[in-house]
Amino acid sequence: MAVTSNSSNMVVGLDIGTSKVVAIVGQPTDDGGIEIAGIGSHPSRGMKKGVVINIESTVQSIQRAVEEAELMAGCDIHSVYVGVAGSHISSMNSDGVVAIKDREVMSTDIDRVIDSARARAISEGQRVLHVLPQEFSIDTQGGIREPLGMSGVRLEARVHLVTAALNAVQNIDKCVRRCGLEVDAIILEQLASSMAVLTEDERELGVCMVDIGGGTTDIAVFTEGAIRHTAVIPIAGDQVTNDIAMALRTPTQYAEEIKVKYACALTQLASSDEMIKVPSVGDRPARDLSRQALAEVVEPRYEELFTLIRDELRRSGFEDMVAAGVVLTGGTSRMEGVVELAEEIFHMPVRIACPLNVRGLADVVRNPIYSTGVGLLHYALQEVRSGRGREGRLVTAQPGRDDVSRRGVVEGIPALARIRGWLKGNF
Repeated sequence: MAVTSNSSNMVVGLDIGTSKVVAIVGQPTDDGGIEIAGIGSHPSRGMKKGVVINIESTVQSIQRAVEEAELMAGCDIHSVYVGVAGSHISSMNSDGVVAIKDREVMSTDIDRVIDSARARAISEGQRVLHVLPQEFSIDTQGGIREPLGMSGVRLEARVHLVTAALNAVQNIDKCVRRCGLEVDAIILEQLASSMAVLTEDERELGVCMVDIGGGTTDIAVFTEGAIRHTAVIPIAGDQVTNDIAMALRTPTQYAEEIKVKYACALTQLASSDEMIKVPSVGDRPARDLSRQALAEVVEPRYEELFTLIRDELRRSGFEDMVAAGVVLTGGTSRMEGVVELAEEIFHMPVRIACPLNVRGLADVVRNPIYSTGVGLLHYALQEVRSGRGREGRLVTAQPGRDDVSRRGVVEGIPALARIRGWLKGNF
């Protein structure tokens, strides 16, 4: 049971990031979207580059985010779908083959061939997170997406195999369980984000999705509707903040504020006449700095990051197959000049993406910082619909709380006003 409330199909996504922890409560809509019932966000303490470095601090951050989501949604959360990222993530494409028992492909044959592809040896200390089918072949016919019911004698599958360091996954699992929550599943974060921000046309035509977070930058490449390549780059928003702190000799907390409010990723777009106040260390007086000078600090780091992404895309062999270009998401993608600089380096179309197909608290979650959290809900509901996942059997609302869907629709305007006020005070 994911949550206790008065709806029967709610799920909860928990994005434990390096800079923030986000808990989102949602349920499916009739048109295939998601109605967001509650959101909780709290600064992340205890994570670095996607891995736990302090269990107690991480537990406290999770508890705060979950409590806020419960309060907003009017429910008690019992279990969550959790995202995972970090340089410990590995991926590869693998093949499997089996004989078709009765000359007609049954679901058991599909399970067997996927298990065969999964049987590829992985490094000691790694755990398989996902086995994602790309395509199937029956005898000499390839490019099959859904082989069920087709005739033949030999079934082959090509899959994308994703693994993670066992100890990293266990530490995340431990933190969640110490909060009194069950873990429904652990999901690769870029897989989740892609489910929230990519269109079907982009997946078919070919696209490189890049989720730039606080600690890591996560990459996922899709062609012909299937995920083909995933990678993690250990450079992201925290490095930009550190660059500002070092270059401007200002405390990290002020460097983060300056980055969010004033930074520009392309120097030519920043004005030399617009001045900003830069707090100094200790009792030294604040100094004035132009936005253009700030951009001169920021641009090289973004240029380095986009160059590494371009090189990774070339190594994958899919650079010439992403006709839909690059889709950027994540909190660090929101800076002015990011799209223009990225297009200069990638030489292809670039857009910044927010979660799609959301209802309820849509005005809040249509923001790149919530892409992973909303994507976890998409993943969870997909698993529930397929019979593989676990949905919440929500039977009892918390005493004194109104119906969740009623709060989100009938009282939507004042509720959103309160939420916006809360967000301004916390970000």
